Amino acid sequence: MESQKAQTVEKYQQYVMQTYAPKLLLVKGQGTWVWDETGKKYLDFGAGISVSNLGHCHPAVVDAIRRQAGILIHTSNLFMNENQPKLAEKLAKCGYDAVSFFANSGAEANEGLIKFARKWGSEQGKSEIIAMEDSFHGRTLATLAATGRSKYRKGFGPDMQGFKHVKFGDFAALEAAITPQTAAVLLEPVQGEGGIIPASKEYLEQVRALCDEKGILLLFDEVQCGTGRLGTFFAFQSYGVEPDALSMAKAIGNGFPLGVLMVRRPYAQVLTVGTHASTFGGTPLACAAGCAVVDTIMNDGLLENCRIQGEYLTAGLEALAVEFPCIQKVRSKGLMIGVQMDRNAGSLLPILNELGMIALTAGENVLRLLPPLNVTRDECDTAISLIRKALSKWQSDNL
Repeated sequence: MESQKAQTVEKYQQYVMQTYAPKLLLVKGQGTWVWDETGKKYLDFGAGISVSNLGHCHPAVVDAIRRQAGILIHTSNLFMNENQPKLAEKLAKCGYDAVSFFANSGAEANEGLIKFARKWGSEQGKSEIIAMEDSFHGRTLATLAATGRSKYRKGFGPDMQGFKHVKFGDFAALEAAITPQTAAVLLEPVQGEGGIIPASKEYLEQVRALCDEKGILLLFDEVQCGTGRLGTFFAFQSYGVEPDALSMAKAIGNGFPLGVLMVRRPYAQVLTVGTHASTFGGTPLACAAGCAVVDTIMNDGLLENCRIQGEYLTAGLEALAVEFPCIQKVRSKGLMIGVQMDRNAGSLLPILNELGMIALTAGENVLRLLPPLNVTRDECDTAISLIRKALSKWQSDNL
């Protein structure tokens, strides 16, 4: 009889567009662990690409979704629902005096950032947005144009107009790029897909001061680095530099599709009735999940755990760098960790899978680790042990 995986692979090949190339079939998750169809257990340090920040099937999120699904799932934004303003209030009270627009994904939240900036600049003749090299903002045409990695844009040209890119962290290059048509600067406080590259506090302070001086907006993409990932609820709080607007997604629903555009209160009236919309944005169900996520992060000590375990993991990985010359550098902020290798890191992932661990890559040569914020010390020790075994095999295979 054909195996469960073989049947699933066949259906994928026959009915699913081949835009991904998955190898593992995952059937169950609990906390920091997932299982495949054979019952094999994996330590998940990818968390769905920084989505399952509370781990898999967190009881608070599961309970919120189950309860709300039996009451009211969808209404459209032509009507109010109780959960949407509740979530907006919770987000504002996490330390950002802003109003929220709810969407479904990071790309959609970033589209909202772009539309917000252009709408704000329209009466002043400003439409240009300066983004960063090696950035990643999404796969839609506008967010692709904002993305600073040309490989993602290949085959989808011409690029949407109105974007230019400068080197991340190079303040002089940014200052030189500003023109009278510049409406906004868009950046990730920590570049994710680009290789886990944190901005310096000094750089973000300089960018904030420059935007104030030139009368332009500062926009933060916190889709991957926000929602507690750096050890503060918002990524900007790790730097003490507040943007005029930011995007969130991924972890804010802990697996339930949810994105958010947040705009500081002085700009609350830029997008008015009829200027922006989303059919599925901010449904009662999505916002119930979001409320559970915010409450859990803020009330269960997860931000402190993120900082503590992030430091512990980083120290353990730096110790591995002494043992394995293939490790060039470890970059981290909170539980957003990148291990820079001397070669393409992609071939390390199947070895980790064999050993029972899931991780990611970033850029070409970076092993990316994004464990849940409630990861334990024992799980961190297990991860370091598995990575040591994988590196030993990987290094010997490449001699």
